[in-house]
Amino acid sequence: MKRQLQGSRGLFDRAPEPVILPLQDAVLHYFPAAFAPDEADALLQSCMGSLAWRQDSLRIAGRLIPIPRLQCWYGDAGAQYGYSRLRLSPLPWSRELLFIKSRVESCSGHRFNAVLANYYRDGQDSVDWHSDDEPELGPVIASVSLGAVRCFEMKHRYQRELKKLKLPLTHGSLLLMTGETQHYWRHRVPKEPAIAQARINLTFRQISPCRKA
Repeated sequence: MKRQLQGSRGLFDRAPEPVILPLQDAVLHYFPAAFAPDEADALLQSCMGSLAWRQDSLRIAGRLIPIPRLQCWYGDAGAQYGYSRLRLSPLPWSRELLFIKSRVESCSGHRFNAVLANYYRDGQDSVDWHSDDEPELGPVIASVSLGAVRCFEMKHRYQRELKKLKLPLTHGSLLLMTGETQHYWRHRVPKEPAIAQARINLTFRQISPCRKA
């Protein structure tokens, strides 16, 4: 993988221009080719094989329910994260994740100190409606997609009459969500049973050490 990444790095000496998605009460910038095809291919295979994937469970109505995807949490020391009473302690950054983080920071102009990695093994894996508005998260979230194209859906939390956004997230793309997006909008990746290929999603965040979950 090292040879492939170094060989294509020059393609992005300048950050690619994003597509600005017009959405009320949200600030969305989409980079459909943040990573060149050979980079995205190499990173997908490396992340699938090297990250410490695990299947966590959430307690719902007194029962432990497995999350319908694999996940892991990497970041700077002390970048603790939690949601739905699940606590995640960061593993040390891998070489691949640092490479991806550097590209994401170059494209977005923001710094990040942690990443939540999600492994959708096929179209049966999913994530339900939610907002990334936990108190320790900052307002900027950068989401990298590798592998199978999956539909990313968004709906307004308060104005139900607004049309949902349905965005196919392509292999090697970056979606940047900033501003008040998480306050006003919820998002999900629904099941798509016809999809047999895997997808990895990496959501980079800036965890504030001054806040506690």
